[in-house]
Formats: sequence, C-alpha cells, structure tokens
Amino acid sequence: MVERVIDNFNLEQICRSGQCFRMDSRGAGRYSLIAGGRYLETEQQNGRTVFFCEQAEFEDFWEEYFDLRADYAFYMGKIGAEDCYLSEAAQYGSGIRILRQDLWEMIVSFLISQQNNILRIRRCIENICDSYGEKQISSQGEEYCAFPTPQALAVLKEDALMACNLGYRSKYVVRAARNIVDGHCDLENIRRLPYLEAREELLKLYGVGGKVADCICLFALHHLEAFPVDTHIRQAMEKHYRQGFPMEQYQGCQGVLQQYMFYYELAGGKQIP
Repeated sequence: MVERVIDNFNLEQICRSGQCFRMDSRGAGRYSLIAGGRYLETEQQNGRTVFFCEQAEFEDFWEEYFDLRADYAFYMGKIGAEDCYLSEAAQYGSGIRILRQDLWEMIVSFLISQQNNILRIRRCIENICDSYGEKQISSQGEEYCAFPTPQALAVLKEDALMACNLGYRSKYVVRAARNIVDGHCDLENIRRLPYLEAREELLKLYGVGGKVADCICLFALHHLEAFPVDTHIRQAMEKHYRQGFPMEQYQGCQGVLQQYMFYYELAGGKQIP
C-alpha cells in the first residue's frame, strides 16, 4: 500500500474525463482501474490518496501512468489572467492529469469513440475485453480481463465485433489489428516519433481521422501539444476563441488545457455518466 498527498490530482475527475475507459467508481472515493495488463484499486479521502499496490509497482508503473511527476500547477499558471473562460475551466477540472496509456488500447478506444458517448464506449471496451482479453487474477484475488492483443483481434471477421456493440466501428478495429500484425503499422516506431510524424502515421490506419489521431497522440504518446477538436471543443472555440485558440501562447501544454476545456464543457456542472 502506498499513501500520498498529491496536488492537482482528483480520481473522480480523471475517471470522468473521457480519456480512459477502464476506470470505475466503487463508491466512497474508491476506484478500480485496469491498465497495462495490471489491476489497481485506489482510494481518495480528505486530500490523501491510497494506492493498493506494492511500492515497487507504484514507482515502476502507476506513478508514471498517472503522470504524478509533472507539475500541473505550472500548466495552469500559464493561463492569462484575461482568459476568464480558460481559468474557470482549469479550476473546475484542476485534478485532471493526462494519463500515460497503452498505445494499442488507445487506438482501439478512440476508434470506438467516434459518434459515441462515454457510457457506450465503456460498455464496448468491456465487451471486447471480456470476449477476447486474457483472464487475469490480481494480487488481491480480483479476476479481470487484460485488453485484447492485436493478434487476438486480427484473426476475426471484420463484422465480428458487432456482437460487442461496436457497430460499423468493428471493421475499423479489426483492420487496425491486422495492420499491426502484418507490419504495416509499427507501434514501436510510432512511440519514438515526434508529434506531427506520429500523427501522420496514425492517420494511415483505416478509420482514423484528425481528432482520433490527436486523442491517441495525447493520451497514449503524451504529446501535450496535441489538441483534439470534437464537438464540445469546437463549440467552446466558436464561443470563446473566434480568432482561434492561442496555440503559440500555450506551446507544449495545449493538450492539458484542451482537457480542462473538454471536461468543463462535457460536465457543465452536471454528473458525467
């Protein structure tokens, strides 16, 4: 067990931020999370966070996964005093961090995310993990399923994942898995590339457009200059940034600020499913 007091870190906000889909509330400030083939339970009460894992596992994996070494107050401090909207959005979602997630899982997750909502994305991912992921047992005795490998999905018919409620997105996921297995898409190479080059490589995958590529770059590759634009962000920009979002002013942390905006627009002070 590892206990920490961490500024600008809120499990509820991260769970509801729309960047990860295998984190679930268990009530009373406790959450379960499956990532990188691992299972974690964590709890947050009165500013203290408890990670129910060994110190070595926390330092080797979860500390980096949650991006806990980064100073998010520094990012928020870059916001100009005159930008009331962005200041309010950042304050509203001040506990959000950009998670360092698995590249393959993010490719699948954001292929599924197209024309979809968070609740349905979660169910789709749960379905494909239950159907095609390897069964695991956590150190606490909890049974869970790892995220399915490209090899597990590449052998399927293109419409096979419709049974998991993916609809037309089934062919996107199966084709992406085949591209990785046959070597047309090299994940290790993409991990080494700078933002724009990685984005171009991702755009070669069937079904991946600009918004999806930027989500993958931000939430898997940690390219903080990526700035995904979906309906919520587009509406916010039309209302508050008619001359365009000041990218140069926030060079190197645009994606962090985008996430504050996204959460603020999505939540609107209401509970997110």
